[in-house]
Amino acid sequence: MTYSVTLPQLGVWQAWRNAARLAISHGIPPHKITWNGGDDLFGDQSLPSEPGVEAVHVPPEFIRIASSVVWHSAPERFSFLYEALWRLAKGERAALSQADPLGRRLGVMAKSVGRDIHKMHAFVRFRELPTEGERRSFGAWFEPEHNTLEPGADFFAKRFADMDWLIATPGLTARFHGGRLTFEPGSSKPDLPDDASEALWATYFANIFNPARIKLDAMRSEMPQKYWKNLPETRLIPSMLADAEERVQRMREAGASEPRRGAAAVSTRYREKLALPDEMPSNLEEAERLARHCQRCGLCEAATQTVWGKGNPNARIMIVGEQPGDREDLAGRPFVGPAGQLLHGIMADAGLDPSTVWLTNAVKHFKFTPRGRKRIHQNPNRGEIERCRWWLGLELGMVKPTITMALGASAAFALTSNGGPLSRRRGTIETGLHGGPVLISWHPSFILREQQKARQAQIRLELAADIAAAMQAVTRVAAA
Repeated sequence: MTYSVTLPQLGVWQAWRNAARLAISHGIPPHKITWNGGDDLFGDQSLPSEPGVEAVHVPPEFIRIASSVVWHSAPERFSFLYEALWRLAKGERAALSQADPLGRRLGVMAKSVGRDIHKMHAFVRFRELPTEGERRSFGAWFEPEHNTLEPGADFFAKRFADMDWLIATPGLTARFHGGRLTFEPGSSKPDLPDDASEALWATYFANIFNPARIKLDAMRSEMPQKYWKNLPETRLIPSMLADAEERVQRMREAGASEPRRGAAAVSTRYREKLALPDEMPSNLEEAERLARHCQRCGLCEAATQTVWGKGNPNARIMIVGEQPGDREDLAGRPFVGPAGQLLHGIMADAGLDPSTVWLTNAVKHFKFTPRGRKRIHQNPNRGEIERCRWWLGLELGMVKPTITMALGASAAFALTSNGGPLSRRRGTIETGLHGGPVLISWHPSFILREQQKARQAQIRLELAADIAAAMQAVTRVAAA
């Protein structure tokens, strides 16, 4: 006895699943079933109305593949799936393997259906329809390769839930009205009205078209020509291709725009090949070159460049700040921004020649948070300070200052590992981790942030006094 199963056009996945479950429960082999066979020419019987005694459990992979393959346009898709189900019921787990001819074929069919749904989501183009209600209405025509309108329509229902629309295809029509999705028989291409937005879209498409990046094979792969006739932008492609060579020449003649400030430093950091030495750097120049590629913490990813110390390599006084600011990050030099300019003024007031000192920072990269077009300074955390302490140690070992000034809490912690309040330590000398004296003082940015003029002047005088004290310490050591 043979059986005939006719499946509906709508809801075919659930209909096939119910029929296959019923047939397998009665142990009906694949060659005994004709799927969607049309007229009963050979006396085929309908499937039994009640389930049989055999229970079959299939892996989730089969459900995933079957729920895709049922929408394929191949007439034999149902028999292929039932054959795979039969083999799984008999314990043949290789039925879904890519090494098995049947499993490989089902995999190819499932991928083809998936691509077809993706193409529909990408290439359906709606045109606005006249409507009398408050909700706008749109219509589109699409010609899928498989029966993919039903499984693919939920995407449009979720994305365009605030409007009414229809998508007509040769086999089926999806209609979304008042928040409810329904399906109707297919039709020929409807007469859709012109849409003014198509002209706007075509103008945009023409302006973003880059003739220098034309790859025709890739274009046809991602946008098959069978869809071109229903896409408004594809009408422009032949003329744009014909004009491509002249457009490329015009682009060359226009030349490149000026890069933003600091772009060269970023390019150097990521493109320059670095040959790491077998030994520690022996001088400041070599240490600076290595520091340009520092990745000891994550600050290097957003900063423009490493800001290494500058000044007299034989300086008796080393001044250590917290970290580079926005100006320093772009210029690649320490203390060139507002706080740095203030520091130079205070140094001049104290009688310290800037060319005789070494200026650097505890952290070598700018830490910030973007806010619009501005980059707002953020204090480095202890982990970042500790990771960057290695570079500061190289500078101390190579410059060998008589005394080091720590400007601000971050610098004081980097040099002494003491995180105590700065207000109690300002003006005092502590022993640094390198074994030398460290004079604790205010950072000039603290003066800039102070709102009260009197307090601002007091902080400036204290910083100037600390600079003078550092100069006196150097004099005493030289005279000893």
